[in-house]
Amino acid sequence: MECPELHVTFSGQKADSYASYHSAHHQIFLADSLRFFLNSNARSKGPFKPRAVHKGTTNYQLRQFAEATLGSGSLRKAVKLPEGEDLNEWLAVNVVDFYNQINLLYGSITEFCSPQSCPEMKATDEFEYLWQDSENYKRPTKMSAPQYVEHLMAWVQSNIDNEQMFPSRIGVPFPKTFTNLLRQLFKRLYRVYAHIYCHHYPVIVHLGLEPHLNTSFKHYVLFVDEHSLASGKDFWGPLGDLVESMLRSD
Repeated sequence: MECPELHVTFSGQKADSYASYHSAHHQIFLADSLRFFLNSNARSKGPFKPRAVHKGTTNYQLRQFAEATLGSGSLRKAVKLPEGEDLNEWLAVNVVDFYNQINLLYGSITEFCSPQSCPEMKATDEFEYLWQDSENYKRPTKMSAPQYVEHLMAWVQSNIDNEQMFPSRIGVPFPKTFTNLLRQLFKRLYRVYAHIYCHHYPVIVHLGLEPHLNTSFKHYVLFVDEHSLASGKDFWGPLGDLVESMLRSD
């Protein structure tokens, strides 16, 4: 099995354009576009509770900066570490935003992603993803795509809510293991993009969500590339050609 041919369009752009991104806040547009599907989909539990960001904190200031630079005309500029800011703070703010974006995107197609239609968590046949964690699944375990995504989102949320791993108080340092955790978070979140592209892309197009998916994924790709959160083509697997196109286009 191969992923379907992908005709990439981005939020706020024409179908044949790889021009730079022109929307001020694509996360806001994404949320608005998906809200109807999340509210009307009986199988969707909706997005998990986002991590609180309080006004005046470093996280709040970084998020404001991220939203401003997303409207600057280039996603490549938007993913760069703001001058004088802490790298770990920047990584933490962005992984939360990507988590919310992916949660919303997957929530829009849960009606079409069931244990019957997707009994395995796959991209292509060569890329099947098994679930493993430190509590209930200590060995790699085969499961359906919806079950895998449910475990994944709960696992990401538990890490985000863990003050020892994601400290929210000013002056509290991030743990030495934070970078390794970030890599794992980004790696696992990527698998949801891969599953959507390879198994549910026609549905995404039918729902009119193609530009939002592509813009979100391009933002993710550029962020991972900018901060060296993945290594080589093995990471991207079935979406390698799409990723290369996105890296060349910005």
